[in-house]
Amino acid sequence: MEIRVLGPLVAQLDHVSVVPSAAKPRQVLALLALHPGRVVTVSTLLDELWGDAPPRTAPATLQTYIRQLRRMLGDALDPAGIRGPKDVLCTRYGGYALDVTSAVDATEFQRLCVAGQSALREGRDLDASQLLHRALGLWRGPALADVQIGRALEVETLRLEETRLCALDGRIEADLRLGRHAALLGELTALAAQHPLHETVHAQLMLALYRCGRPSHALSAYHRLRRSLVRELALEPSPRLQRLHQGILEADPGLEPPHPMGPGGPARSADWLVTAPA
Repeated sequence: MEIRVLGPLVAQLDHVSVVPSAAKPRQVLALLALHPGRVVTVSTLLDELWGDAPPRTAPATLQTYIRQLRRMLGDALDPAGIRGPKDVLCTRYGGYALDVTSAVDATEFQRLCVAGQSALREGRDLDASQLLHRALGLWRGPALADVQIGRALEVETLRLEETRLCALDGRIEADLRLGRHAALLGELTALAAQHPLHETVHAQLMLALYRCGRPSHALSAYHRLRRSLVRELALEPSPRLQRLHQGILEADPGLEPPHPMGPGGPARSADWLVTAPA
């Protein structure tokens, strides 16, 4: 069974979709798909579907949704096969489990993220950029974009989105180390607008602008971030951001673009992303 969750929900058996059109059965399938091989309790499913106000008929309605899903599985399974729908969507003590491997895209995304972040820590910036580019390319839109989200699914989608943002931060850091600041400007400008309180994004934008010969724009980006932080959170920018701001004011040589290196050689001039100039 092929399952994809990094975008609209995809669940296929032998290239036949088993994603129901109705919203609540689709929710049940999505929650089970995010916990492959593990029991999702009836109480968790009821909470996902109805929150704090389940109808009296909720347990019976959930069983109806399970039957609908099994019917779709039965239509897609090979009638001569050894597994039936109840072998795929299993009843377990206290709940149900989907007896399938992990979501293909989420598993590959996690693998590429781990490899990419390791390469970044080791200074293999080209490898890091390529791996994290591939990881982010697996996303087809927001996770479970066409699924109604309850409390349990909200936790899972937030986890996936946070991992995506970490991968994006790492990929941009690798590209900055590789001297790709000019190519990043448009993307970073959009990200800063979307995430007005995200310090790392604004720091990356400031560095890219400075390296493109636009220090005044870099300073303006800092002051926009500072105004937003003070207005929304009553906080000043972190010491890291303040040091970067001071480095731009002083034209710190450590902020200059990386010098060309030999094949595989790391470009370390973006190290302020971890430890800014003192």
